[in-house]
Amino acid sequence: MADSKAPDTARRSDRSRRAIHAAALALVSEVGYGRTTIEGIAARAGVGKQTIYRWWPSKGAVLLEAFLALGDQAAQGEYEIPDTGDLTADLKNVLRATVDQMNDPAFAVPSRALAAEGIVNADLSAEFTAKLLEPQLQLYVKRLRAAQEAGDLRATLDLRIALELLVGPVAHRWLMRTLPLTHAYTDTLVEYVLHGLAPRP
Repeated sequence: MADSKAPDTARRSDRSRRAIHAAALALVSEVGYGRTTIEGIAARAGVGKQTIYRWWPSKGAVLLEAFLALGDQAAQGEYEIPDTGDLTADLKNVLRATVDQMNDPAFAVPSRALAAEGIVNADLSAEFTAKLLEPQLQLYVKRLRAAQEAGDLRATLDLRIALELLVGPVAHRWLMRTLPLTHAYTDTLVEYVLHGLAPRP
């Protein structure tokens, strides 16, 4: 008797999902978010558009999942901000790496599209924040808390405000695109945040 096996629908679905992810990222890079459509993603991925609508409610949701999957592949495990005992050096190093990522078109194009879509799509913004942004911000909180416990920061410091002083200006400059986002900039930012603006005694 011939060996007949049922189609592996899970494997086929995973293959289709990955093709859709790749198509969404490619189209956003090539034509921009505004001109990317569900129909275009489906055609590029070689699937029917109803397949996409069955899994996602919008092109923004497709792009978000594709972007999150891209980040998972790049991370290859949970990332931590190193604690060398030198808070200044550790923050400079992580912000330099952040700048490199933000200046990489593979990251910048889809993330800018998601940032813009998040302004008008509250659900997408909430999901983006919960799944990507907030976990990254908590890495800063963890490193700053370790510095606080080591006596390198004031015990009364609000760690959330402290991390916002570090990452907020970087995000602002990245979104505005009027000034360069460089290692020199983030190094100076760390110095200003940790040591203040007033003259030193």
